[in-house]
Amino acid sequence: MAAAAGYENPDEWELVNDDGFVHKRRKRPRTDTAAAAATSSAAPPPPDPAVERKHLRERRKRTLLKLRDKYLTEISRWELLSNTLKDMEQNAQTHSPERQQLHSTASFGGASTSEEHSASDSTRRSLVDDLLSQVEAQEAIIENVSNLCDIAERLCISQDERLKQQLTDLPIWEPSPHELMAVLGEQK
Repeated sequence: MAAAAGYENPDEWELVNDDGFVHKRRKRPRTDTAAAAATSSAAPPPPDPAVERKHLRERRKRTLLKLRDKYLTEISRWELLSNTLKDMEQNAQTHSPERQQLHSTASFGGASTSEEHSASDSTRRSLVDDLLSQVEAQEAIIENVSNLCDIAERLCISQDERLKQQLTDLPIWEPSPHELMAVLGEQK
């Protein structure tokens, strides 16, 4: 049957533009003119172009509103992530000077109580304390950025799952794959 389908007359097919979706379909059989005249008189009159334009405008408006809502929710998610990152940066910056002040007062207190420490030893301690506070601040920043990356990854995964679900919800997948292949192979 598949071999016979390859030798069909190409004049039996017509191109159809269905709201921007272009596809081929078999031409409908032509009836005689008397039967056509009888069916055309019983057929409803063609729709009013103004009504058609109104329906098209309403469909476009609904589609654009859905798209706008989708983008607004996505923007609000990204704004939340951005604000969270800014808060984490501010927290890291405020904690860094506090740590430096704690370490510097501790090093000055230790230096004043013991007279045997030299000036070079106290500068080394303050340098080590400064480096330690910087490392702690960087560690906090890295942890916060890692958390943000995890959140962004979860958002991307959920978006991918939604897209996959939209594809699998198409009506073409309702029959089993064997039934689908049988129907596609039955071109008469």
